[in-house]
Amino acid sequence: MFENLIEKAKEAQLKSISPYSNFRVGAAIETDEGKIYLGANIENASYSLTICAERTAIFNALLSGERKFKRLALISDSENIISPCGACRQVLAEFCNQDFEIIMTNQKGETKIATLGEILPFSFSKKDL
Repeated sequence: MFENLIEKAKEAQLKSISPYSNFRVGAAIETDEGKIYLGANIENASYSLTICAERTAIFNALLSGERKFKRLALISDSENIISPCGACRQVLAEFCNQDFEIIMTNQKGETKIATLGEILPFSFSKKDL
């Protein structure tokens, strides 16, 4: 069901620009219509200006006019399963609903699936403004 999305995240991971951490992360986000957009982490010597794979993927989709998202797959070089950082969770909360699926996998093929609502309960959004 989501294996293709994981493969796309692996493809994106190969495009990572991570000369400082050498920690490559790839993401693939799927729209409600089944289109897939890729993202990879891109590092900067000024570390705070680095952007994560998840935000690269969703920004890529948004720039293409997409507004409805179904799920995102995430993979890194780690043997551990990683999850989106706080900044990525907040950005996803801005553009995705609480049922949005996040498929987190590692190099061993282990997978964990959670919804955005599960990993970011009580999110701050435009309804709070």
